[in-house]
Order: sequence, then C-alpha cells, then structure tokens
Amino acid sequence: MRIVITCLFGLEHYCVEDLENIGYSRDRIFVTDGQVVLDTTPKDMASDAARVCLWSRRGERVLLSIDEFHAETFDDFFDGIASISWVNYIPTGAAFHVNGYSRDSKLFGIPACQSLCKKAIVKALSSLRPTSSEERIFEDEKIGLVKVVFGIVKDNVNVMIDITGDGLHKRGYRPLMHEAPIKETLAAGMVSAAQYRFFGEEALVDPFCGSGTIVIEAALMALNIAPGLNRAFSGEALPYIGKQAYDRAREEARDLMDLTPMDDIYFYGSDIDPKAVRVAENNAKAAGVSDFVRFKVSDFRDQTPEALLSWTNMKRQLILCNPPYGGRLLTPEAAAEIYRGIASTYLDRNGYCRKGIRLSVITPDDSFENQVVRKADKRRKLYNGSIRCQLTNYFRLPPKEKGDR
Repeated sequence: MRIVITCLFGLEHYCVEDLENIGYSRDRIFVTDGQVVLDTTPKDMASDAARVCLWSRRGERVLLSIDEFHAETFDDFFDGIASISWVNYIPTGAAFHVNGYSRDSKLFGIPACQSLCKKAIVKALSSLRPTSSEERIFEDEKIGLVKVVFGIVKDNVNVMIDITGDGLHKRGYRPLMHEAPIKETLAAGMVSAAQYRFFGEEALVDPFCGSGTIVIEAALMALNIAPGLNRAFSGEALPYIGKQAYDRAREEARDLMDLTPMDDIYFYGSDIDPKAVRVAENNAKAAGVSDFVRFKVSDFRDQTPEALLSWTNMKRQLILCNPPYGGRLLTPEAAAEIYRGIASTYLDRNGYCRKGIRLSVITPDDSFENQVVRKADKRRKLYNGSIRCQLTNYFRLPPKEKGDR
C-alpha cells in the first residue's frame, strides 16, 4: 500500500525531509513532480497515515493509494475502477465525491472521467447492497463522506482516497486572515530553503510579517511541534484508519515537542499595519509559540541592521520575507519601489549583504533580482499557489569584508 503526499512544486525535497524526520527510511520514499509517496503495509497503514497527516509541514494533502492500473480508453478506465473492492473503502450509506487530474495521457477529459468513475463505483457497490440499483445507491453525508481522487499520468491511473479533509496548510492557528496570506506549507518550505539553522547566533526576521505565518512556522519547526497536532482529519472517520490511530499519533507528537523556556528569542516579525501585528500575536498564541516569538509595528525601512541588532541582540539576522507582489496588492511600479527599498536597507550599493545580514525574498519570477545591481547568490523556484516565484537569496559580503564573517 502507498500513502501519497501532494505538495507545491519545488517543495518535494522538504516533504521527503518531513518523513525522514519522523523515522521513515529513504528507501521507502519515492518522489515525482508535486508528489511524494511513502510505501506502507496493510498492518502499518493506519498508523503511518495518521503520522504523515500530523507531521507533513510542507505537503498540501495526504491520500491513500488503493489501486493502480493502465488505461488508454474509457472502457479501460471504467473497468479498472469497477474492479476495485469499493465496499472496503466506502462505508454503507456514506456519500462519496470524485475528483481527479490527468497529465500526458490519452484520457484528458476530467469531467467525463469523473462521471465514469462515479458510475463504475456505483456498479461495484450495487451488487453488494440490497437497497441499491445499478443506477443509484443510497448516499447520506450525515453518515459519512469519502473523497475519491484519480490521477492519470502517462496513461497510468492511480486511485486514491483523500484522508486530509481541509488542506494541510490549515494548521488551526490562523482563523483570522490577513490580506493575501502566504500558505503555511510554503512558509515552512521557505525557512528550510533559506538554510536557517535553529538556535545558532542568527535571528530570523520577517519585516513584512502580516499575519505572522513565516515567523510562527519557523518557531513550530524549531520546537518540533507537529503542524497537524491541533486539527482534525477526514481519515479519523474512515473505519480502516480511525480516530484511535490519530490519537496515538497526537500522543507521540506531544511527547516529541520541546517547549523548554529559552533565554534568547530567535523569531521576530514586524509590519507597518498595527492590525496585522495584533493578528500575528493572536495567531502565535493560538499556535502555542507566543513565548518564543516577538512582533512589533514598524516600517521595514526602519528595521535597519543596526536597529535589528538592538532589537534581537543577535549579531546576525536572516531577513526572510514575502513582500507585496505587483498585481497582488500593489501595482508593479509600487512593488518595484518596495523591492528597491529592501535592497537599499539590507544590501550595499553593489548588491552585497550589509554586515550581519542574510536576505531571502520570495517574489514572482526574478522581479526582486531585477531591482538589485548584482545577481542573487542562490535562487530556488517555488510556487505560491499558482504563481511561479523565486526565493532569491543573498548572503555574500563585499569582497573586502570576507574575512569579517
């Protein structure tokens, strides 16, 4: 059996890291574009599924793969779906919804495939349930809801059950939404992509913190708090996974987190909007990390290296931020002005980092890099929803100052 974790393009490596961090060996993990697959067994499936749901920081959804087959025609597709023992996966009376996708395959009409999949499942169930007919079976969402997902890639069909419920980015700590918030899953990926090392001599600072997501996700990672600890999953209502598996996973997660008080604070956020800062503080409290983070109202231009040294008492600062995009909250011209302001605050006139600063900025494509006189030291392609972005990293000091770092 296999457990499938879907993710934003560019975060696959970090989804693998999430699995390795909770003890799964690399030889059980397989990676494709936008997906990470974990091999499991019928005996361990429920436990593994619950643990993956709780600990997937950078994943979007968790699905249980129940069958795979080759299909080049609608008949192949219908017969393959109908041959699955659906009585094992859809409880009596429960409703079921069908969704799917297709890439590089002869079957690409998703609405037609959804309709065929639904009919094939009805056919498979109708002969086993006395109250049903070949055209219709009794469904009631009050009894339960099963979300069936098919993925067709290069004519191979993977049939899955979604065991996530709400997307994994919904941790449960951010009920109040700031304008254009970054997804929690992407924020966690950015912390790793910027190569932040926890509890060293470097503070992590987001001068465009908004609802505090980047700062909070960094603190959750540092304290080893499972991102899904305080939310529900649809797998809890499925008899072949069940609530007990999730309860055991939560008990394990509580044992693994470390909330030991610290002498130093490592995670800081600021925003020019007082309302956003209040929201960030409330979100940090809901996430259980308010004792480990600090927020304040400030224009990013005032968060100079000297001001940050005074605030954080750390000699080094990682500036990790998601400034407003052109076409998102601002005009492209206004966004470019902000990018130039970021560069002049944290980089010198030649595009090198000011002393004690590393800078990582996510923007659409190379829009930030275009406002800096020097190309980035490192880039990583990421997606913010459907927007293709670059995490642009600057970490080099001017050549004459290399010996100072």
